[in-house]
Amino acid sequence: MKFNQVSRLFLFTLLFVVLVAPPASAGGVIEKPALGAQLIGKLEGYEIIRDPARIPKKFDEAPMLAQLVKAGKLPPVEKRLPEEPLVVKSVREIGKYGGTWRRGFTGPADGENGNRLSAVDKFIFWDYTGTKIQPSVAKDWKVSEDGKTITLTFRKGMKWSDGQPFSADDVMFWYQDIYLNKELVPTPLAEMSIGGKPGRIVKVDDLTVAFQFDAPYFLFESVLAGDMMIGRGQTTGQFGGRFFGGYAPKHYLKSYLPKYVPEADLNAQAKAAGFDNWKSLIRFKIDWQKNTELPVLAPWRTTSPITAKTWVLERNPYYWEVDTAGNQLPYIDTVVMTLAENLEVLNLRAVAGEIDYQARHIDIQKLPVFIENQAKGDYKVYLDPGVYGSDTVLQINHAYNADPEVAKWLHNRDFRRALSLGIDRDQINEAFFLGLGTPGSAVPSEGMNENPGPEWRKKWSVYDPKQANEILDRIGLAKKDAEGFRLRTDGKGRLRIEMQAAAAAFLPWAKHAEMIADQWKKIGIWADVKEFERNLFFTRCDNNEQQISLWTNGGTEMIYLYPHHALPVAVQSMYGVPIYKWVSTDGKAGMKPEDPMLLKALELYKSAGGLKQAERDKVAQEIWKLYVDEQFGIGVVGLSPAFLGVRIVSNKMGNVPDRQVNAQHMRTPTSARPTTLFFKR
Repeated sequence: MKFNQVSRLFLFTLLFVVLVAPPASAGGVIEKPALGAQLIGKLEGYEIIRDPARIPKKFDEAPMLAQLVKAGKLPPVEKRLPEEPLVVKSVREIGKYGGTWRRGFTGPADGENGNRLSAVDKFIFWDYTGTKIQPSVAKDWKVSEDGKTITLTFRKGMKWSDGQPFSADDVMFWYQDIYLNKELVPTPLAEMSIGGKPGRIVKVDDLTVAFQFDAPYFLFESVLAGDMMIGRGQTTGQFGGRFFGGYAPKHYLKSYLPKYVPEADLNAQAKAAGFDNWKSLIRFKIDWQKNTELPVLAPWRTTSPITAKTWVLERNPYYWEVDTAGNQLPYIDTVVMTLAENLEVLNLRAVAGEIDYQARHIDIQKLPVFIENQAKGDYKVYLDPGVYGSDTVLQINHAYNADPEVAKWLHNRDFRRALSLGIDRDQINEAFFLGLGTPGSAVPSEGMNENPGPEWRKKWSVYDPKQANEILDRIGLAKKDAEGFRLRTDGKGRLRIEMQAAAAAFLPWAKHAEMIADQWKKIGIWADVKEFERNLFFTRCDNNEQQISLWTNGGTEMIYLYPHHALPVAVQSMYGVPIYKWVSTDGKAGMKPEDPMLLKALELYKSAGGLKQAERDKVAQEIWKLYVDEQFGIGVVGLSPAFLGVRIVSNKMGNVPDRQVNAQHMRTPTSARPTTLFFKR
């Protein structure tokens, strides 16, 4: 007899309790769950070898490249590597060459799926713990004593994926011809300025550049290593056609700029290729996800674009990283991402063992099913809890002005507090996080230096509909319609708040929003939930059309490296793109925020760039106190593995860490060094 759906759900839930929940104490009382302790391993990872004496003297390469060398289509590996390649000691062992890494992706808007595999193409990067900066594209770097200059030194003999030399000229080309070109980048990067004055890049010699600022900017070292746009690297910095990343292949891209080719000729070329003008053409040419001809420094390069049903990446024959035995990395030949019609299909493929290593888009609600099918699918489940504060945040647009009545309330601190007090976070945690999350505000983990203290987890972030109703009555929303919903104060009927969610995103945020909307009925607030395709979701943010967006605040555990999920200080901030423009242009463009407390938080943020780490941590704590007290954004449930932390790994894979850092600045899964992953069988 077949089990019905209810019976299967019961068995899956029972299995989950047996495998994940902790045992009862001696007194028979079930202790608090430890985030699936049996599935959370010990943090471990690779090591960068910096001792010149330990650089291998002989090198080997993948068989597919050796065949090309033999056929005269590639130079020997010794001539493809730089004189001082980056040497990596794997987490476990020397790997084997070959194989195809199978992943799933959701379409052209899912570019981060590939970006995060190639994030080692940053100037400098973090170690596997996410706490210590190490070399990457840059062989070395130095911060001046006054904090005004950071100097980067590159590897002699480093080459692009097409074999052309990489040098300081590629950094200067990006800076002078792309970044400073107002037709391409009309709004400068906020992180490229300190004290209201923009920094500059100067060429020291062919292998050296210096970032110079007029005021101390000790934070900039972490910015280059982190996830701000200037620090993202070539592949991850180009997404969305925004031209950030810090360097670009001059020998390839200069042919698409009016500085080097007559504009009329470029426009004619663009129209012949189906583009509106030269700007549209170069946006395509610089996009590594779509343009298979673009030279990169990443370990893999696109050979079938993200717009196809399979997004295919193949090894870069000139990649500059080796293992301790001198084997050129990566070990894996090809990465194939197969389009999934929806997230349900992607997760079913994972259950069936058709995915080799992935946490992106893996649904925590299916954890019992994943556990049950480990042996059958020949994979293992790992949990990597995040250290950011909330997997689900109601990010409020503080620049919204399309409907003055709604804007008045969204910009009202007490209204936001009431909305927060009207959310039953425990219900959401059980329904969508299997009880593995921590209900509360969006502050980072108590183990992080930026955490303001344990009391800030609950402040204005507990379920108290009685207090919420009292606040709403007091601030002028006491009048209700016949169904008990609060009325607008301008006489135009029921007050309606809109929450938007992205379809095919990491978590079912539309469902989270629907549950919250149902809970808000008890405080007389009507909420409309709208779900948009991901590109349209962010386009609405860019156009300042959204009221409240549901997303994670991943990355804000180090708020200065990825602030736009907490403050409107970066591109695509859901807290108000017009305010970001005001911040990044020092008030010359965009919209100045009306809220004095938000202004105070922005001033604190801007003040910290010139401070050293310990002082910055104190400022971050003050920002988080303001964030929670003012409810700039409403945290719901966090500190769980739900966002990029439920990892499905084939048993065929080697060099798999028991636990990897799940953090935005680590560009997970780059925190596990994908170049060292390999197939044991």
